[in-house]
Amino acid sequence: MRRAELEAYLHRHIPISVALGVRVREASPDRVALTVPLEPNLNHQFTAFGGSVAALGILAGWTLLHLRLRSEGIRARSVIQTSEARFLSPVHGPFRAVAAAPESGAWERFLATIERRGRGRLRLQARIDEGGLERALLTGSYVSFAGEAD
Repeated sequence: MRRAELEAYLHRHIPISVALGVRVREASPDRVALTVPLEPNLNHQFTAFGGSVAALGILAGWTLLHLRLRSEGIRARSVIQTSEARFLSPVHGPFRAVAAAPESGAWERFLATIERRGRGRLRLQARIDEGGLERALLTGSYVSFAGEAD
């Protein structure tokens, strides 16, 4: 899926992506990078709202999982189950979330569980940065249900 197609997909199916101002900068089964401007994500301190930071991290992980499943021809519906955000410092400008593929053993266990049980759980991390400086880290557990398409 090309970046423009993926961005349109996110905007159509996940409306908060429009409100956040999400743009897809990288999109592959191994790495996803999403960016947002600061203005629609401001808090009362004129820095990025923590909820926006967390939402972008969750969305980056979900998007990576979506692309990986599609690349393997697996029809599944994926949702976030739990997430934890570590906010390291305030975000003062446009920011991005980068999610990278899990280690191969975790991915293989995830796929085997989907095949055996019809659903699987996978932990993914997204790094939130501003101008190359890490500002937050989002860890999410995602659950995918086989046979249902996102």
